[in-house]
Amino acid sequence: MNYQGVIEVSELTECIRQLGQQSGQLVILDCRYDLADSNAGENAFLAAHIPGARYASLHRDLSAPCSLYGGRHPFPSASQFAEFARANGISKDTQVVVYDSQRFAFAARAWWLLRHFGHQRVAILNGGFGAWLEAGLETTEGSASTPNRGNFSPSPSHDELRHYEEIYQHLDNLPWQLVDARDHKRFQGLEEPIDPIAGHIPGAINKPWQAISDDDGFLRPLVELREHWQSIPADDEIVCYCGSGVTACVNLFSLSLIGRKARLYPGSWSDWCAHILHPRTESA
Repeated sequence: MNYQGVIEVSELTECIRQLGQQSGQLVILDCRYDLADSNAGENAFLAAHIPGARYASLHRDLSAPCSLYGGRHPFPSASQFAEFARANGISKDTQVVVYDSQRFAFAARAWWLLRHFGHQRVAILNGGFGAWLEAGLETTEGSASTPNRGNFSPSPSHDELRHYEEIYQHLDNLPWQLVDARDHKRFQGLEEPIDPIAGHIPGAINKPWQAISDDDGFLRPLVELREHWQSIPADDEIVCYCGSGVTACVNLFSLSLIGRKARLYPGSWSDWCAHILHPRTESA
């Protein structure tokens, strides 16, 4: 059994039945989070979660500590992410399933990081925690038990990333199509509730991440995803960004499902703002 990309609730229950969660063959990560309250996701996990799941915090586990540059959720180092994966029992052959309750917003970040660091056996639960509840399946409360350590060995693909310096140097003739995953009002600069500057990177187009799923958090059919992305020629290279490199991963997830390669600007708009407000000498 090798689930990649997306997994349905019925498939996950069968996966749990066949593999169990004590042998290290299956690891389920609960990625629920609230940007307005960094403790809300973990509190929700403690109240109820899929049996056997372990909590993955966006700011603690799926991001590095903040600094001047790198955005609001800096990209974790290989060593930091490897320690998180090992501590949660992930090894080379582990099937990982990630979920949230926010239409893939945070589960996609975990999915993308695992794949970036060389772990291909990872899938996002379609419909998230809401689909599990809707199916009437059991939940459990409290902290997860400590698993046996995994032997996860990171093998990062650095070519999947594009950083500020590369993008800035090519602004006059971008070799990639920049895709902004934020909602339309933020892209247009009509409002900016989080970052210090409103607007978007010159040359970017807007593909809001919420368009990938329906209102109940289920992935749209592949035919619709292909139609969603067909405005960008198939031979154009795509670089995705958002506010801080999180919801851009939802767009990357959808592109992967339809067989299109794309890269991530991990610092995204919050990093771009930092460079505007605090320009380095060489980019001033």
